[in-house]
Amino acid sequence: HVQLVESGGGLVQPGESLRLSCVASGITFSRHDMSWVRQAPGKEVEWVAGITSLPSLFRAASYADSVKGRFTISRDNAKDTLYLQMNSLKSEDTALYYCATDPSGRTRGQGTQVTVS
Repeated sequence: HVQLVESGGGLVQPGESLRLSCVASGITFSRHDMSWVRQAPGKEVEWVAGITSLPSLFRAASYADSVKGRFTISRDNAKDTLYLQMNSLKSEDTALYYCATDPSGRTRGQGTQVTVS
């Protein structure tokens, strides 16, 4: 039974930063590529960033164009934890953020709210 628990969201002003965390259980975390996805009110789920399960020397990250250069995805396999560092936040980043085991967000946690206003 996969469980993904996100935290770290909040209310911030434009230009500020937040760091999201996601603790995974019920899976061999180190073997899974992981993603962050988000959903704004009235909109579809949007993929934000992904990171491979490869050893750190070969690990690759990818980003949606809308967040490239501002967000950084990372992982700590020893802690079964996924992170998303979000800098230079914009109002359009306001959404419920989920970590997921697939880019579509089919298997995801309960989410953490990020509000930029």
